[in-house]
Amino acid sequence: MQLQQRGHLLTEQVNPASANLDQLSSIEIVDVFNQEDAKTIHAIAQARAELAKAIDLTAEKLRQGGRLFYVGAGTSGRLGVLDAAECPPTFCTPPEMVQGIIAGGADALVRSSEGLEDLADQGAAAIADRTVSALDVVVGIAAGGTTPYVHGAIAEGRKRGATTIFIACVPKEQVQIDVDVDIRLLVGAEVLAGSTRLKSGTVTKLALNILSTGTMVRLGKVYGNRMIDVAVTNTKLHDRALRILSDLTDLDRDQAAELLEKSDRSVKTALMMHWTGLSKTDSDRVLKEHQGNLRAAVKSLA
Repeated sequence: MQLQQRGHLLTEQVNPASANLDQLSSIEIVDVFNQEDAKTIHAIAQARAELAKAIDLTAEKLRQGGRLFYVGAGTSGRLGVLDAAECPPTFCTPPEMVQGIIAGGADALVRSSEGLEDLADQGAAAIADRTVSALDVVVGIAAGGTTPYVHGAIAEGRKRGATTIFIACVPKEQVQIDVDVDIRLLVGAEVLAGSTRLKSGTVTKLALNILSTGTMVRLGKVYGNRMIDVAVTNTKLHDRALRILSDLTDLDRDQAAELLEKSDRSVKTALMMHWTGLSKTDSDRVLKEHQGNLRAAVKSLA
């Protein structure tokens, strides 16, 4: 295998702001990190148009019954798996709707398997094994932009007609790729040269937060800024559900608890029942007619 030359990549550069990192005091180290991490916010702002396009395309596919796949290796893969894992409890999505694929599989979540990221055919196989189609969205995540596993997955996704999105922390002229949405998060050289788990990882987490949450907003899983599709599966989430109901209605906590139980612990259905006077069955029916969008469902009965 030919050794890949990566020294020109933005993510591999040496950061002059931390050139004497090993000579700094602990408080000075913290200050350097703080100053560098501030660049992640600017990077997100510079990619706002691409992130918005990614939200719209992803929501359109998921609305049609498609799935969202995050694909990455190392830190990038772990961030994708993390974001996917948090969608079911936050938005009550089925586990198959948003999936994280990491080179090396589940073992790579807790133990480094860096060599596997060099296998483009394995990335392609991961997409083929999940029978990805034109209804699906494949998001390739690669801080340095060159990860063969991710490129293989993107290429296979495109061959199958999927919507493809690429997230990297290097300029387009350094790594080119043919995708529907090309998101570049340019945070500059890392405090520790080449360690993309730092700023690159932070800005990637920000981008994934925006992409998944924005998509769920578009799918009607949010009312105002409340997670009305929250899965009531533990005491913390039960408490949150009751507070959402009390805040959005004139009910006290005991009344909210009674309504939540009548709705089979669905905050969205409970709100529909309270605001319209419909039964649970009819509330669920009207919500389904409006693809789960509470605001639209309530408005249709006004």
